[in-house]
Parts: sequence; C-alpha cells; structure tokens
Amino acid sequence: MTEIRKVSTGSPWEPVVGYSRAVRVGNVVEVAGTTAMKDGEIVGKGDPYQQTVHILRTIEEALRQVGARLEDVVRTRMYVTDISQWEQIGKAHGEFFRNIRPAATMVEVKALIDPELLVEIEAQAIVREGGRG
Repeated sequence: MTEIRKVSTGSPWEPVVGYSRAVRVGNVVEVAGTTAMKDGEIVGKGDPYQQTVHILRTIEEALRQVGARLEDVVRTRMYVTDISQWEQIGKAHGEFFRNIRPAATMVEVKALIDPELLVEIEAQAIVREGGRG
C-alpha cells in the first residue's frame, strides 16, 4: 500500500474547507492553490511580483516537508486577477523556475477569495528515483 503524506500550514481554513497544503502519494506531490497569506495577513498588497515570490517560497517549503524540491516540479498553474500584470508574475516565476522549466499555465480569473489577492498558484511535482523519501 502506498503511503500518503500530507502537509498542513496551520491555516484556520484547512479543517473548515477540508484540504491540505500538499499531499504526496508515492512519488507524486500535489500542492494546493496557494496565495500570499501569512498569519492571516496578505503579503505584498497591491504587488503581484511580491505576492508571487511569497507564494513560491510557501510552495517550496511545502515540497520540502514531503521530501520534494522545486527541481521536482513538473507543472504550475497560475490564477491571476489581472492578466495585464503577467510580466511581473512571470518574472517571479522565472526566478524560481528558469532552469527547471515546468509546464506552466497562467489564466485570468474573475476573483480570488480576497479582493487584495492577485495571484494563486498550484504545483505538481514528481520525485525522481533516488530522490528523498
């Protein structure tokens, strides 16, 4: 039977909504949609670049907690509330993934859960053989 490992950030919404920040099943890791929230506050209000950097650091930490790393990421999905800000969001994404180059999608959405959130990102990783366990 394959072990399932889950990461929680301690967010008050996780038990209410019923989700985990990341779930690893075998060598596959799925990271839930992640926004620029820290301790109930929005990081980088009004700044899509700063929000994206914070999000990707949060994703990196969630991956680490289940024995994966950014180099294992094969897909990201970026949900943005204003597609005209794509260059700032893309710049931050590129700083983390320039050499990794996962399949990536960026789509504009009507809104996120808080109007001051500008970006939400999901990630999928596949831990390679010989990778962390």
